[in-house]
Amino acid sequence: MPHTETPSEQSTGTSEETEPTESPPEETVEVSELETACPGSLDNTKYGWGMRILPNHQIPDIGAKAKELLDKYHAIFTGNTSEKVVYLTFDEGYEAGNTANILDILKGNDVKAAFFITGAFVKSEPALVKRMVDEGHIVGNHTVNHVSLPTVSYEKAADEINRLAQMYAGITNQQMKYLRPPSGEYSERSLCVTNALGYRTVFWSIAMADWVPLKGGPDEAYNTVMSRLHNGAVILLHAVSPDDIQILDKLIKDIKAQGYRFGTLDEIP
Repeated sequence: MPHTETPSEQSTGTSEETEPTESPPEETVEVSELETACPGSLDNTKYGWGMRILPNHQIPDIGAKAKELLDKYHAIFTGNTSEKVVYLTFDEGYEAGNTANILDILKGNDVKAAFFITGAFVKSEPALVKRMVDEGHIVGNHTVNHVSLPTVSYEKAADEINRLAQMYAGITNQQMKYLRPPSGEYSERSLCVTNALGYRTVFWSIAMADWVPLKGGPDEAYNTVMSRLHNGAVILLHAVSPDDIQILDKLIKDIKAQGYRFGTLDEIP
């Protein structure tokens, strides 16, 4: 879907499972420094992440406004575009029993990925979160309740992000440094808030509507990724997708066979 520079309720490969709402914590989140760093005068127009797909393995066009905001707040949608390198990322809402298999496939292919997790996933699958860390993967913040960050207050945004980080640290003793905006929805203010809280926002340059069964099944998942490969691609797959899991091993092997290597988000300057 072409990127639009007006508020959007849709995006390319963004809608995900809605997590159950949790009660707010008893303590009040301190937001004075956040409001200073990101004043209320900042534009909070909500955009849905979208791209214009270009032929011949070119980098998608995200539009001038999105590029301006990503540059300003040091956000990511591609990595090193001068090299045949790609970055594999997974969004973990409800993982549908697929994540252990994903980790097995990644280990068998010696590939490191990034997993963006929610509060429900941390609560239901702490052992898998620990395994991600133990096996050298990056674990990123996808908020506690998968909220659209431009639609909530400073207090709510900080709580959703900080509390997820606290849950993660409680079982791994590790800190998070990457965040993927739920549903790909963002604004200048939300990008500023994410940045001020110490995170680098990560979008993507290859994705599809794989949170529901694809009409073309596993072949559609495979063909979509392979046809859109480009230097520096950040690939988004959803762990809930059975189509993705069926083709993941072949996908990794065939991407490598085309001369690409799998990098990590930590490599991206």
